[in-house]
Amino acid sequence: MTTSDQTEARCFAGLPQWQHPAWEDSLHCISNHAHPLARYASYFNSVEGNTTFYGLPGHKSLKHWDQMVTESFRFCFKFPQTISHQAELRHCDKELASFIEAMTLLQGKIGLLCLQLPASFSIRQLDILAAFLKKLPADFHYGIEVRNPDFFHKDDAERSFNRLLIDHQINRISFDTRALFALPQQDPVSLDAQAKKPQLPVHVIATGQRPMLRFITPLEWEAGLPWLQPWIKKTAVWLDEGRSPFLFFHTPDNNQSPQLAEYFARELNKIRPGSLSLPEWPQPNLNQESLF
Repeated sequence: MTTSDQTEARCFAGLPQWQHPAWEDSLHCISNHAHPLARYASYFNSVEGNTTFYGLPGHKSLKHWDQMVTESFRFCFKFPQTISHQAELRHCDKELASFIEAMTLLQGKIGLLCLQLPASFSIRQLDILAAFLKKLPADFHYGIEVRNPDFFHKDDAERSFNRLLIDHQINRISFDTRALFALPQQDPVSLDAQAKKPQLPVHVIATGQRPMLRFITPLEWEAGLPWLQPWIKKTAVWLDEGRSPFLFFHTPDNNQSPQLAEYFARELNKIRPGSLSLPEWPQPNLNQESLF
């Protein structure tokens, strides 16, 4: 645990991306910055960085991103799929070194480096995971998201997994998709999300100082709020424990994920005032008459 973890519990919130066509009008209202990341960062204090899953950004891009955000902003980048999915954590020392070297350019602004393991990676490979974790430098905080059902049986095997994470102070990431699957819809966007997102139990446990939640609703996001309410209370508990939670909000197309995040912040502040301050997300003027 770092000194900052011991002295300051903060809440970080954001979305799975910093740019979306549906947000353009609102982001221009929030900020006059030209760069989408700078506009996004004027509202949220964290973001999921999925781009690194597909390939490492160049040093020029990383330095540019560093300049676009404040010192209090935190990126949560994913390990490349060459490490997590193709190599499944074996024989990937070169790829790991390249990833860590790139992330060092943003080191002061990294919230978590997130390892999303494929569904094929089971509890039987726990020794491979343990060996991989020993290679990770202590300069960063880490999170792990597992997608194999073997990790959700509440048995000795799962307890061994959780103990491994606790021993290394690595955060077990919760991806709560329950509302998406409990309220299925037949539109193409919802069907695509249901096909791509994991349908797994949610085991709420903080194995490190920076627990992460990824939460997705149905397309009509208000319908998913009953599943969100317990997370508001849990976030307050984590803050009371001195932890710094990271919270990321999804909808199937992410058009209205900012509104979902805004709702969460408003409700959290009702029970823990000042925990999560987000500027008001403006709505584009949909009633403006066309000139043509």
